[in-house]
Amino acid sequence: MAVRTVLRMGHPLLLQAAAPVQSFGTAELRELVADMDDTMRALSGAGIAAPQIGVSLRVVIFEVTHNPRYPQAEPVPYTVLINPTLDLLGDERDEAWEGCLSVPGLRGVVARHTNLRYRGFDLDGRPLDRTVTGFHARVVQHEVDHLDGILYPQRVADLRWFGFEDELFPDRSALPPG
Repeated sequence: MAVRTVLRMGHPLLLQAAAPVQSFGTAELRELVADMDDTMRALSGAGIAAPQIGVSLRVVIFEVTHNPRYPQAEPVPYTVLINPTLDLLGDERDEAWEGCLSVPGLRGVVARHTNLRYRGFDLDGRPLDRTVTGFHARVVQHEVDHLDGILYPQRVADLRWFGFEDELFPDRSALPPG
């Protein structure tokens, strides 16, 4: 498949709500997911949403294993999540640093719910239903935000905690997870 160009913050497509997927298991959907996967891996992303590569559909993928952009992050299993819905469980939130392939070179502190249930479908239309916590919950919320036209800088409450990675973390080994 192909590594695609990632749209950057400011592109109008990233501000739009994406359309739901109507047909599962198609060659077009498989090609889209393969391109998303190639692009995410080439850029060491923790996840990517279809709108980030110019396709306004409610499709996200994510995975964290040994990722140089997130050296201390807990593992998150590879997931293709289509037409997701989120149920936030409780009011508990935590603040952590986030980055984004559409906002290259920047990081910001974002408060996210620590517990959630997500539902949706896999590539072939089989239902997914998971309850997750911690970094996994953060990644899902970040990626699903893309489907609603939201980028993480819109969720940074205090701009003192938003800036360029090389200024915030001159020692890359000290880069925090998230």
